Amino acid sequence: MQEAQDISSVRREIVRAENVRKTFTLSRKQRAIEKSKTGKKVALDGLSFTAYEGEIYGLLGPNGAGKTTMLRILATLIRPDEGDARIAGHSVLKEPDAVRSSIGFLTSELKLEDFFTPAYLFGFFGKLHGMSDEFLAKRKDELFTKFGIDRFAEVKVGDLSTGMKQKVSIAVSIIHDPAVIIFDEPTNGLDVLTAKVVTDFLAEMKEQGKSIIVSTHIFSLVEKLCDRVGVIIDGRMAAEGTLPEVAGDRSLEDAFFDIYKRTVTGV
Repeated sequence: MQEAQDISSVRREIVRAENVRKTFTLSRKQRAIEKSKTGKKVALDGLSFTAYEGEIYGLLGPNGAGKTTMLRILATLIRPDEGDARIAGHSVLKEPDAVRSSIGFLTSELKLEDFFTPAYLFGFFGKLHGMSDEFLAKRKDELFTKFGIDRFAEVKVGDLSTGMKQKVSIAVSIIHDPAVIIFDEPTNGLDVLTAKVVTDFLAEMKEQGKSIIVSTHIFSLVEKLCDRVGVIIDGRMAAEGTLPEVAGDRSLEDAFFDIYKRTVTGV
């Protein structure tokens, strides 16, 4: 506990979620799958957490725990029913434009149009961010070289491999050099080589002083990258802290299943 207090005393809060609640109305098919009598799905049930500047914070949980919903709220794509979240001091409810300019958000739901090339998409998103031609050219050269996109700059997205599409998505997401990077399942579905490129990139961004939030269900990714972790189960924060605080002397996987069992069964 002392380590968490030391972190908070020397680093400013970069992301703070406070009592965030979100409920979705289910379709008839979803009701049958969820076996719901009310037709409602509580995705987030009073979730709160804090991430500090210059750290990698992991949201860990099973599918359906609420991780993606929380990140979509942080990215201002959806609004919470209750509560609020602040990024770099800006409210996602009251200052969404300021939040968007501060973050880079990558999600599996980001679908790049197959007909366009990486070069075209990079220019398009750069203009959306109001970037000057000079800065845009500099970022393109930097990111295309880093991710090996330069050789595929004029190849249509539909003809790229899954790994290269992910690299283009990352480049587009951080085109404006944001202070806060939010990635939803950053290595999901990637081959080992591309996954290594992504994890190395996140570590490099941390070294540059960026603040990073990642959601994942992969224990090894959290253990390798994250300074602190929040375990989400059924839309609630079941445990939070540094890896030693959450897992003790056990593996994170063993600790997670103990936390899950205790949270779900109360035993």
